[in-house]
Amino acid sequence: MPLLLLPTILIMTACSLLPPDNQDIAAKKQTIETYNGPTAEALFAGGCFWCTEADVEKLDGVITVISGFSGGDEADPTYDQVASGNTGHRESVLVTYDPSILSYRELVDYFWTIFDPTDPDGQFADRGYQYSGAIFYTSMEEMQIAEESKAALQASGRFSKPIITPILPAMNFYPAEEYHQDYYSKNPIRYRFYRRGSGRDRFLEEVWD
Repeated sequence: MPLLLLPTILIMTACSLLPPDNQDIAAKKQTIETYNGPTAEALFAGGCFWCTEADVEKLDGVITVISGFSGGDEADPTYDQVASGNTGHRESVLVTYDPSILSYRELVDYFWTIFDPTDPDGQFADRGYQYSGAIFYTSMEEMQIAEESKAALQASGRFSKPIITPILPAMNFYPAEEYHQDYYSKNPIRYRFYRRGSGRDRFLEEVWD
C-alpha cells in the first residue's frame, strides 16, 4: 500500500471506529469536515496523551488533536489493554493542522520541546513501552523532515544524552475512550496535579528555560 494513502486511512480509521457515544471525537470530526482551508495530518507519541494533546492544541494552525493509540497490532484496543503494555501500541495523538499556517517541520520542531526524546523506556512517571515517544511518518517527505529535525536537535547540544526517539512508518490509529479526549479541559485540577507531579513540567522548564 503506498505510503501516500496513509493520511486518508488514518483519519478514516479514527472516525470509523468511534463508539456511538463518543461525542467529543464526533465533534472533532465535524470540525475537520467543515474547516475552510487545507488540512494535513501528523501522528506523534509523546508519553501521556493528555499532556501531548494539551500542548499541541496550543499551536496556531492546529485544527484538532485526538488522543489514541498507534504502532501495535491489536485492533481497536481499550485504554486498559494498552496500559498493560501487551498490545505494542503507544499512547499517541493524531493532529489535524492547516499546512498553510503551520508547516510539518515547525510541528516536528515543536514536538521535541514537549517531552523527553532521550528516554527509551517511557516518559517521566509513566514507565513502559506504551508511554515511549515516536514520530510516525506518512510519506518519504515527512520521514526526511523528521530525520533532519532530529539531527538538528542532536547537534544543538540541548541534551547531553542521545536523541533516541524513533521515526517510524505510520500504522492504524485508534481513538482512546471519550473521557481521555481533552482531559486537560474536563479535569483541569487533576490534570495540573498529574502534570506537575509526574515531573514533566519541571523537566521541560529546566531543558527549555
